[in-house]
Order: sequence, then C-alpha cells, then structure tokens
Amino acid sequence: MPEGLVTLFLAGDVMLGRGVDQILPHPGDPVLREDYVHDARDYVALAEAANGPVPRPVDPAWPWGDALPVLERAAPDVRVINLETAVTRGADFAPGKGVHYRMHPANLPCLTAVRPDVCVLANNHVLDFGPTGLHETLDSLAAAGLRTAGAGRDETAAWRPATVPLPWGGRVLVFAFGMPSSGIPHSWAATAERPGVALFTAPTAAAAADFADRLRRVERPGDIVVASVHWGPNWGYGVTRSEVRFAHALIDAGAAVVHGHSSHHPRPPEVYRDRLVLYGCGDLVDDYEGIGGYERYRDDLRLLYLASVEPGTGRLTGLRMVPLRARRLRLEHATPDDTAWLGTVLDGYARDHGTRVEHADDGTLTVRSLR
Repeated sequence: MPEGLVTLFLAGDVMLGRGVDQILPHPGDPVLREDYVHDARDYVALAEAANGPVPRPVDPAWPWGDALPVLERAAPDVRVINLETAVTRGADFAPGKGVHYRMHPANLPCLTAVRPDVCVLANNHVLDFGPTGLHETLDSLAAAGLRTAGAGRDETAAWRPATVPLPWGGRVLVFAFGMPSSGIPHSWAATAERPGVALFTAPTAAAAADFADRLRRVERPGDIVVASVHWGPNWGYGVTRSEVRFAHALIDAGAAVVHGHSSHHPRPPEVYRDRLVLYGCGDLVDDYEGIGGYERYRDDLRLLYLASVEPGTGRLTGLRMVPLRARRLRLEHATPDDTAWLGTVLDGYARDHGTRVEHADDGTLTVRSLR
C-alpha cells in the first residue's frame, strides 16, 4: 500500500465453534441442541463427505489456510474480525436459540494465529452460553492479550470502543454494535446491571445520532474510526433503504469505514463520500461445508478485505478483496472462475450504490466509485 496510509484487514464472521472446534487439539464437549444435529463432529463428517478427509487434530492455524500468507504479504496495520463464537467450557445453553457456538478456551491459538487487533463481539452468538459463558469469553480473550468491542460486563463496557494505537502516532477506534435483524435477542442488550452486547434496535436516525454522540466524546484529531455493525439477514444481496441511510449517517458522523457483517456470503460494497461501506463481509471461517439449501449464494467463497485509508481524513484510497474458498474446513485460494463469478455478482448489486467491483490483474477484486 502507498506510504503514509493505514491498511485495515476487515474480516466477516469467524465461527470457531462446533465442527471447527472439534478438529483442533483441544475439542470441547461436542453435544449440541439443534433440531437435526446433536453432535458437533457431524459437521466435520459433512465437510469430509463434500470435499475429502480432514486430519485430526490439526495445527491451530489450519482453518486459516492460505489466508495467513496473504495477510503476511499485505502486512495490514490493524486487523479486525467479528468473532461469532463463545470461548467457554460452559454448558448453559441459551434458551430459545436453535444454534449455539462455543470454542474450548485451550483452542485460542487458532484465533491468535491470525493476530487480530480487535475481536468484535456484538453478534448473535457471543451469549450462546449465557452470562457465565460471556464472562469466560471476555476473560479468555483478555488473558490472550486480545482487545474486544461490542460486548461487556455492563452497558458502559459493551459500548466502549476498542482503541488500537498506531506505531507512528494516531489511533484506530473500533465501535461495535448489533441489531435484532441479525438474530440478536433484545434480552441480550447490556444494561447498567446486566452483561451483554451493545444493541441498537433498528438502523434509525436516532441510533445514528447516538453513535455520533458517543464518537464525539472520545474522538481525537487524526483518529480512524471503524463502525462495526452486526445486522441484516443471513442470505440475500439486497440492502434496505434504512440500512443505506444508516450507513451514510455513520460516515457523516465521522466513521471512515462501516464494517458490516452477519450475512453468510458477501453483500455489495459501496464507496460513499470517498469512505468505505461494507454492508456484509460474509463468513470467513465456519463449518458450513456440505450443508445444502443455499447453493446459489456460493457461501463457500470468502473474501479478505484489505482497505487502504488515509489518516486524518479517513478517505479510502484502495480496497483489495482477496477471494478464498472453504474446503476441508480450511481456506484455500479461489479459482479464477470462482473469482470471476463472485466479482460479477457483487458488481451487479454494487452498481445500485454507485460503485463498481472490478477484477484486478493479480486475481483480486477492487472497487471504484461512479460518483
């Protein structure tokens, strides 16, 4: 990236529980309370039936596969992921939920292998094992030296942004919050007396004004602000008008990047006022191989987002999206045909937002504003 810029690695959903946890060196209790699957090892079997044998136990870095050398070459200054897994030994399954994700704390080397600077926790799985599971998650991540945002022991902690100092001065601030549209129960909202997540009930003007007020209290000149939001459905490329207005309001309030997630596949990006809006980054690591029903979305295709941002202004000067494919519970490089398919689909929907998704000579995807 050009000198004087800050490179952000922005990841979608990282789901290290269930089948992924079972192939790591310290698998936790495989018991599940799902309608059709009652043992997490069955998800490993589905992946093997689809793409071949998965060794066990794997090296902790196995699920990241080809993503790690890509990141080493890109050398991003700050890495932000949405960690959609409780890190707990707990067995207190949250009631009323059909899917629960937990990773054994001893498997944290799998998470630290990607060296995240911030783990976003404002999502619909961080409290899958109740407040006790959330406390253990927070303790485990803190013990590993990992910053978190979007969930905490009370409302103040849940809304507190993660602060990442830059070596040459300045900071990256990551604000994280979720919405019920992603499946977060209203009862998970953190309060003064209750642990939980930072939750906005909807993408409204009032919510955007609340964000703007929170930003004004902590922002310093030169900060790069990331607004990380867990919202929207699991499937579909469409973006609602209220989501567009909300994303634009976050940028108008001072965010340099809107880092959206929850969808299981990438949604269209947008460049608004020379700032980046990712309406949905898609999953990055999960155990969804071999699960049928949504093949038309090609959720086996994943993207690494590498955004180059100008300090001080927050202006986007470049975005590289590196296509990968999930196979044998591991990320590998996508084929040229898969890259072409994904780029064409995203470009078709991005045009509605005045943005083009284009194919670069190095096999990655880039964006260009039409405004």
